[in-house]
Amino acid sequence: MKAIKGSLKTSRVAVTGAAAASAVLFLSVPAFAHVTVQPEGAAAKGDYAVVDFKVPNERDNASTTKLEVAFPADHPLASVMPQPLDGWRVQVTKSKLDKPLTLHGRQIDEAVTKVTWTATGKGIEPGYFQKFPLSVGQLPEDTDQLVFKALQTYSNNEVVRWIEPQKEGREEPENPAPVLQLSAASSGHHGSTAQDASAQDSTEDTASAASTGTSDTTARVLGVVGIVVGAAGVAYGVLAGRRRTHHA
Repeated sequence: MKAIKGSLKTSRVAVTGAAAASAVLFLSVPAFAHVTVQPEGAAAKGDYAVVDFKVPNERDNASTTKLEVAFPADHPLASVMPQPLDGWRVQVTKSKLDKPLTLHGRQIDEAVTKVTWTATGKGIEPGYFQKFPLSVGQLPEDTDQLVFKALQTYSNNEVVRWIEPQKEGREEPENPAPVLQLSAASSGHHGSTAQDASAQDSTEDTASAASTGTSDTTARVLGVVGIVVGAAGVAYGVLAGRRRTHHA
């Protein structure tokens, strides 16, 4: 009996030790949560898009209080508009371009080089994430992706630099830079969808009008034919009656 109790006690100690080891292993595994950027819908070349920078809090003892996103200098974007966020102050920084851009027929000699969000309250607390939306455009047509660089500042003054590019054939770096993948250019680029829809509506209206006109003409012809046939029937009936009266 004592042997059985001793065996059970040993098993319990082993289970408890294994659970503790598992817990330590679990806590020691890094979160692998990075600052990323994703479009809301499509980010087509030569078009405009709304993109979200997703920022997770990777610390359990500090809040994220600041985010700085640097824009690629080799593919400048003339139009960058942030969406207001409660609890955050946003600043858009522009710089002169060495080579002006053409946007909607106008020459643009400056572009956005950085957007900074600073918390006015608690920021992103441990266990939470925040999305920072931007409307950007026109997206370049001569590349498949845009690489940004982001700095994440915590309330304890720690700064995490998400600036390392992903190299082909290599493992993901420890602090990868956010990358926006661009899809194939849409037909006609920005605004073409609305114009095409308007043209389609106009064509449908014209076709509908033509169809209505044809229907009205057909109805009128059938009405005239009906009247003629009815009159012929009445005349035939009168003549038939006279013939019967004559023979009688």
